[in-house]
Amino acid sequence: MDARPTTRLANPPSAAGALFVAGLCALALALTWVVAALVPATHVKDAVALYDFTLLGGPHVDDLANALLALLDPALYILWGVLLIVVALRQHRPRVALAVAVVMGMAPLTAETLKPLLAHQHARIYGDEISAASWPSGHASAATALAMCAVLVAPRHLRPTVAMLGAIFAAAVGFSLLLLAWHLPSDVVGGYLVGTLWAALAVACLRAAEARSRSRRLGSGIRAMRAGVP
Repeated sequence: MDARPTTRLANPPSAAGALFVAGLCALALALTWVVAALVPATHVKDAVALYDFTLLGGPHVDDLANALLALLDPALYILWGVLLIVVALRQHRPRVALAVAVVMGMAPLTAETLKPLLAHQHARIYGDEISAASWPSGHASAATALAMCAVLVAPRHLRPTVAMLGAIFAAAVGFSLLLLAWHLPSDVVGGYLVGTLWAALAVACLRAAEARSRSRRLGSGIRAMRAGVP
């Protein structure tokens, strides 16, 4: 009776499914920027939402937010990536190790590349001024990439737990960015989408490579069987 749900959970997403998710992320990313940059009413709502978040801050809360964001400083971020790569290699999963390197490298790089290209002026509410080149958030991109790469590397039975902890971490990073007025809400959403986009592309490549490997093994087995038939 317990075999069916276990089998269903064990089935990984297909390459086509992962590509579909990546496509949705790319579309949502474009729509988010259009609304955030080109719709005047959104400028004010974005700034008002940011101001409301800053009201939740205080000395102790701000210190905690700064400590959390410090975990994504470049040196530590590289360290987390190296640790995940080492774990994947120790599991004899070189493709996953390569996927981690690509996702954790490309997600923040994409965010930092898009910022000056898609810079736009923001509304200003009560002194909280955000730089024009703020979309998408590099911290949110990095947090999402780190969380999703941890899920990729985690053993299958631990993935639900790691996914939940990763989601909490990414949400806490986004909340911290708003609390400290480092980014607008639309910046954080854009960062989440960038990280998810690269993770989905990596999963699509991994699943496609696994399918090719299974096909080659099956073909080799069939040829071996035929060769053994008198």
